[in-house]
Amino acid sequence: MRITGTTVTCGIVGDPVAHSLSPVMHNAAFEHESLDHVYVAWRVPRGTAASCAEAMRALGIRGLNVTVPHKVDIIAHLDEVDAQAARIGAVNTVVNTAGRLHGYNTDAQGFLHGLWSRGIDTRGMNVMVLGAGGAARAAVFALVGAGARVTVLNRNVERAASLARDVTAATGAHIAHDALTGDVLASQLREVGLLVNTTSVGMHPLQEETPCPVELLRRELAVCDIVYNPRETALLRAAAALGAVTVDGVEMLVRQGAMAFELWTGIDAPVGVMRAAVLGELGREKK
Repeated sequence: MRITGTTVTCGIVGDPVAHSLSPVMHNAAFEHESLDHVYVAWRVPRGTAASCAEAMRALGIRGLNVTVPHKVDIIAHLDEVDAQAARIGAVNTVVNTAGRLHGYNTDAQGFLHGLWSRGIDTRGMNVMVLGAGGAARAAVFALVGAGARVTVLNRNVERAASLARDVTAATGAHIAHDALTGDVLASQLREVGLLVNTTSVGMHPLQEETPCPVELLRRELAVCDIVYNPRETALLRAAAALGAVTVDGVEMLVRQGAMAFELWTGIDAPVGVMRAAVLGELGREKK
């Protein structure tokens, strides 16, 4: 990769961020399209979203992906927010146009692409979402839009209640919520057709942890885990062993990334190249 005095900078901000495969994915796309762009990762602690926005303007950074824990906090520091991102209440992509920062949410559509890729139709389905952060917000709004009946569980039940209220206010859909505990999972999961993990439980380096006791899984329960590193989390591995349909986080990562790429560059994203870069890196890390 050749860096010049005119190289356009993009990147990702979050904490943690060292595990991210977005740099591998986006740099492969930039190289494939012969763009003088580079993508890097910055670890940015919680509570410093304002500094991210200031740095983006001051340094002329063209685009940012925003991940945990900044997807909600960053909104207050942007000049404009896309209608869908405002409705969801979370931003994962920022575009800098001559110092004006415009926020978008590409997670919701990326999430649905992952489900569709495995033949999952959520119309009329009971879906349980674990977590209530920015990724959960995108998933819940996407699921409601796709006709699902959604329950949100979170360790901090007030955050689950807040998300449920926001979705109901924006869509009119009733969103059930409760605490993320073993007892609640045991009593409610038997009525669910799709379980979605949006928490970081199971992410490298704590890849043997699961957000749900594996003994509660069953063949008829499809399981989606938005964690993509490792690609097969302990939760997905246990579900697959029962013969359940599983959805890993790779397709969501690739599709949301492709939409961000197009917002930053104005050209079609090389989706196949991006997917191959992610899978290639995951294969190397597994060895």
